[in-house]
Amino acid sequence: MSHALVIGAGPAGLMAAEVLARAGVSVTVAEAKPSVGRKLLMAGKSGLNLTKDEPFETFLAAYGEGSGALRPMLAAFGPADVCAWAEGLGQAVFTGSSGRVFPQAMKASPLLRAWLGRLDGLGVAIRTRWRWIGGAAFDTPEGRQVLAPDVTVLACGGASWARLGSDGAWTGDLPADMLAPFRPANMGFKVDWSDHMARHFGQPVKNVVLHAGRVRVRGEFVISARGIEGGGVYAVSGAMRDGAALMLDLLPDLTESDIRARLAARRPKESLANTLRKRLRLDPVKQALVMEFARPLPDDLAPLLKALPVRHGGPRPMDEAISTAGGLRFEALDQGLMLRDRPGWFAAGEMLDWEAPTGGYLLTACLATGRWAGEHAAAWVAGRN
Repeated sequence: MSHALVIGAGPAGLMAAEVLARAGVSVTVAEAKPSVGRKLLMAGKSGLNLTKDEPFETFLAAYGEGSGALRPMLAAFGPADVCAWAEGLGQAVFTGSSGRVFPQAMKASPLLRAWLGRLDGLGVAIRTRWRWIGGAAFDTPEGRQVLAPDVTVLACGGASWARLGSDGAWTGDLPADMLAPFRPANMGFKVDWSDHMARHFGQPVKNVVLHAGRVRVRGEFVISARGIEGGGVYAVSGAMRDGAALMLDLLPDLTESDIRARLAARRPKESLANTLRKRLRLDPVKQALVMEFARPLPDDLAPLLKALPVRHGGPRPMDEAISTAGGLRFEALDQGLMLRDRPGWFAAGEMLDWEAPTGGYLLTACLATGRWAGEHAAAWVAGRN
């Protein structure tokens, strides 16, 4: 029987292992951490967002420059397939009002337990505390171990949340010209707040449109002592990271003319704060943002309320990012995700050079690329026998 080695026990690695095992290949999964799926479990703490229910072309567009390379993999294993996969593990799913799909249990742990049980039934051997040191060699609790696989799938993750296993250390075993530099993705941004903002730390800013470069998204974000973070910021973080200014539309349901008309109705002795609260229904946190970023206030506030510039000090450190851009370039891989200069070596997951916003896109692409790499690795082994 042929033997496959999968390095990394996140969603991409486990999916590749399952596909290989179903193809009749003996599989060993090597994981550096003491347990598997650590980043998946962390993501599930706030509700495991499996995928996004939307038209395929809309879904694909979320991957930006990586959409061309990922198209065949996501077409073969897209949102509907992710839902069927989860349900096949006994995890019923539901779709929220935003189109995001979650398991009814909301947590990752029941799904992961069921998945590991299925892999065990397929004979997949999982070795934890096995740190890859190059080739098919590992540092393990029992000392150095060297395997002799017929095929290998790399699923080593990106370079954020190192404590969960994605530390980017694997890049030292690959030529530099095969790699795009890692950059943070889906991350918060540093802001050096004035003292008056302290009382708003931890508060959400709701129902705004965030605009950075060509990206516009309606959502919300959170003000923290360190800066700004949350779904709305993550959605525009790539453009901000690459130099685009962040603008906020604090009143997305009103036009500039609407705003001017309401401000014109201000009574002579009415304070500006009361005008903003009563006539524009700006809550205290939005008012605070206006005072933070718009002083000295102009006579015509309407344009600023529709496009408030947010000054920031750049991205938070990469290890705090939810995901990363950069990694193994698609140009270094063939259409089956095999390394062009290493026959029999495949790659999948976040270690590849793609990025996507939160909202189910990250997990779906990890599963899809893991499945794709597993299928082509199985076919490659079969073709040699």
